[in-house]
Amino acid sequence: MSMSLRHPEILELIRAYGRVEVEDLAARFGVSVQTIRRDLSDLADLGRVERVHGGAILASGTVNIAYDERRGLNSGAKSIIADYCAQMIPNECSVFLNIGTTTEAVARRLLNHQGLLVVTNNMNIATVLGDAPGVDVIVTGGALRSSDGGLVGPFTNQTIRQFKFDYAIIGCSALGEEGELFDFDDQEVEASRIILQSARTSILVADGSKFLRTAPIKIADVSAIDHFVTDIDPDKRVRHVL
Repeated sequence: MSMSLRHPEILELIRAYGRVEVEDLAARFGVSVQTIRRDLSDLADLGRVERVHGGAILASGTVNIAYDERRGLNSGAKSIIADYCAQMIPNECSVFLNIGTTTEAVARRLLNHQGLLVVTNNMNIATVLGDAPGVDVIVTGGALRSSDGGLVGPFTNQTIRQFKFDYAIIGCSALGEEGELFDFDDQEVEASRIILQSARTSILVADGSKFLRTAPIKIADVSAIDHFVTDIDPDKRVRHVL
C-alpha cells in the first residue's frame, strides 16, 4: 500500500481508537516499522498527529478537535464508561451533564431511568433525553455554539447557580500529570467550575486518550472530583495523586 493510501487509514484508526502503535501498524500494512515511523513523522509534520512513545495520537493544540470527530473517537471506551457511570446514578435524583461527547454517551444510557431531573448546557444531550418518559430536562440557555451545541456565557452560569444537583457528570479535554482537569474554551471552563461547586457528588468521565492530550485552561484539581470513571489504569504518578 502506498504512503498516500496509508495516511488516511492511519488517521481513521487513530480517530477510532485514540492511539496507534508502530508495530501494530507495520503488521497491518505489511511494511517495516521504519516505514510506519516515517509515515507518522510525515503526519506529525503536517500537524495531523502527535508522536508518543511507540506510536501516535491525534494532535493536541489550543483548539479542540471538531465535535463530530470527537464523537467517534474512542467510541468503544466511551460506551464502557457511559454504561458504568449510568449504573451509579439512581432513579429520582437531579443530574447535571455538561458539554462533551462522553457525557452525551452517558445521557444515552439514562433513557430508561425514572424520576430524573437533568439539567444541561449541551443541546445534543437535551435532544437525546427530550423524549425519555422518565426524565425531565432543563436547558440552561446562554450563547449557543454552533460548532458543538454547547451553551456558554453569563446567562448559562447564572442558571447553573440556581441549582444544587445530586450528581454532576462532567468531561474534560485533557488530564495533567498531577490529575488536573483541562479544557480549551474559557467560557466552558467557567461553567464547569460552577457545575462542580453546585453538585453534592461529582463524577468525571474521561477515556484514556485524555491522559495523552494537552489543553491550555485548567478547570480544577482532581480533589474537586468525587468519582473518576475511565477505561484504563492511569500511570503510577496519576494513581498516586488520585
